[in-house]
Amino acid sequence: MRYVSTRGEAPPVRFDELLLAGLAPDGGLYVPEAWPTIDVDDIRALAGLSYSQVVNRLVSPYLGDSIEPDVMEGIIEDAYAGFGHAAVAPLRQISSCEWMLELFHGPTLAFKDFALQLLGRLFDYSRSQKGEHITIVGATSGDTGSAAIDACRGLKRVDAFVLHPKDRVSEVQRRQMTTVADPNIHNIAVEGTFDDCQAAVKAMFNDPEFRDSYGLTAVNSINWARVMAQIAYYFYAAVALGAPDRKIAFVVPTGNFGDVYAGYAALRMGLPISRLIVATNRNDILTRFFKTGEYRKDVVHPTISPSMDIQVSSNFERLLFEGMERDGAAVAKLMVDLDTEGGFHFEGDCLDRLRQVFSACAVSEEKTLEAIAMTWRETGILIDPHTAVGVAALRSDVSEPATPSVVLATAHPAKFPDSVEEATGVRPALPPHLSDLYDRAERCDTLPNDLDAIQEYIRERIAVG
Repeated sequence: MRYVSTRGEAPPVRFDELLLAGLAPDGGLYVPEAWPTIDVDDIRALAGLSYSQVVNRLVSPYLGDSIEPDVMEGIIEDAYAGFGHAAVAPLRQISSCEWMLELFHGPTLAFKDFALQLLGRLFDYSRSQKGEHITIVGATSGDTGSAAIDACRGLKRVDAFVLHPKDRVSEVQRRQMTTVADPNIHNIAVEGTFDDCQAAVKAMFNDPEFRDSYGLTAVNSINWARVMAQIAYYFYAAVALGAPDRKIAFVVPTGNFGDVYAGYAALRMGLPISRLIVATNRNDILTRFFKTGEYRKDVVHPTISPSMDIQVSSNFERLLFEGMERDGAAVAKLMVDLDTEGGFHFEGDCLDRLRQVFSACAVSEEKTLEAIAMTWRETGILIDPHTAVGVAALRSDVSEPATPSVVLATAHPAKFPDSVEEATGVRPALPPHLSDLYDRAERCDTLPNDLDAIQEYIRERIAVG
């Protein structure tokens, strides 16, 4: 298995090369040179397997000979051993034909744990093989940061720098990052938006001298290994609901497009997905794209679902690459237009190809709160605002009422207690392992939205380390 860049100018690489690379040298994102496929008998054979076993079977085609199979099996088992539910990713039925896939039973209570618990162990394995220092740099709109920090805390010869937008994440999200005392963890509150944080990370990876001098590695979903790890729960849920003998629809609360792109990857591998519904909040650039073909940046509005307060979705470039029949030069031009003109228009056969798989829905703050209240009233289940965006999007789409539909429940309700309490009158409690979170000391530095200042901050701390 080799990987190519979405912008077409970088040479193909192996999995072990892209793991620590982040962006491709031409600024693009890595994708598989060809999609591995799984036949229906092999999909049926996933039934009854543990979650770790499903992951092992689905990621092996992407590894080539980069990691010995028995080593990878152990890494995967260890990654999911600490999840708080025996099923790891349990399904809960919320109506006759609707389910929620609970992806919040990991250590930081969000779906990002599924990828980052594995990615952290892969980084540690790679570091132990090469004996090199790794500098992990990532931007977070709330959940990636805490999941990355939990996966990387205490690792030797690894420093993690996590950028989050100041005052634009929930208190629980912030404290899950800033209360980690390990000296290799560095929290940076940037005076700007998530898009500003993400732009700074991309700029650092596009600075060859800085990137190579400090051994930069990406934890954002620009790293293919993160997307790869998330493919498994689509198969896991679909098989439990009857795949491959019937199609399943998935509704994905979406900000940076990595989670729903993993669903697209599952489809390309052979999973019978009837459609992928992209659910956004009022920051609706993705919904506007699928409805009109126009992808244009706008103001980032703060919402009660802050992990989705994004205007430039990094992983969307991967889907554009597929929609344009893997024309890297055409994708590169679109990315230039996005930077210089603020957007671009996508039309014709390219857009039609994507619409065969994707639909989209934007959900207001009012509808989000209504979905939290409705779910509590009808099922007795508390859901967080991001999951509520998915529930509201599903209820607004009646195109295939008989198709089993799965909403990805992306975060524990206790991560957003104020909104949940406002909608239901019930304040969700944190799980026991986080019960003292509000009492822990915080450690974080605030920096301006300035690339030079952020890079100098990293240089100083690597030098001290």
